[in-house]
Amino acid sequence: MNNLQQRLDEAIRDVPDFPKPGILFKDITPVLEDPVLCRDIVAQFCKKFKGLGVDAIAGIESRGFLFGLPIAIELGIPFITVRKRGKLPYHTVSYEYDLEYGSAAIEVHKDSIQKDWNVMVHDDLLATGGTAMAAAELIKSQNANVVGFSFLIELAFLKGIKKLDQYSNKIVKLITF
Repeated sequence: MNNLQQRLDEAIRDVPDFPKPGILFKDITPVLEDPVLCRDIVAQFCKKFKGLGVDAIAGIESRGFLFGLPIAIELGIPFITVRKRGKLPYHTVSYEYDLEYGSAAIEVHKDSIQKDWNVMVHDDLLATGGTAMAAAELIKSQNANVVGFSFLIELAFLKGIKKLDQYSNKIVKLITF
């Protein structure tokens, strides 16, 4: 475990039975309260993205915005907001995907992704991989490329990484539980 992983491990709080019984929630609030740790997280992601030719970061609502936007700013590239259906005010394109019980949809502004862009998908947590996979499909539907994924946390026991391998072999996660 490197220094950053150790600091993350110490900062991320386990909250049992949230949001429902049987779930062990990984609370990143203490991470957000530490500006030095946040700066180091952004720097580490930027270091991992160097040389990949990333044209934009697509952050998944809402916690993917927390580090996705600072990463994009640091790299000097656009930030794309990937939101739940009905949350964006302008013309949108959407992608519907299945959940364990039902379905959901995410969307982006129609003009936010340029053809042939190389896009990195970012979220705070990789669990089952369903939302990240949906974001990748949405990006591909706009004739852009998914060059990788980045997550603050991976919950390895849920095997979400297996769903993402088909899009890119560049999957960055700073800590795995």
